[in-house]
Amino acid sequence: MKLLQLISCILLPPLGVFLTVGVGSALIINILLTLLGLVPGIIHAVWIYSKQSEKEVNV
Repeated sequence: MKLLQLISCILLPPLGVFLTVGVGSALIINILLTLLGLVPGIIHAVWIYSKQSEKEVNV
């Protein structure tokens, strides 16, 4: 599942954020960033993914 999340963060950033954190403010922000340009959306999605993975490791 983690590999699928990472790939979706790169190919389709809103889907990657949805799979990582679900529906919320991060998803809305990512949709707006992706509409402004694909690269900001990818950066935000990978950042959300890494932040969530870091939380899982520390718990």
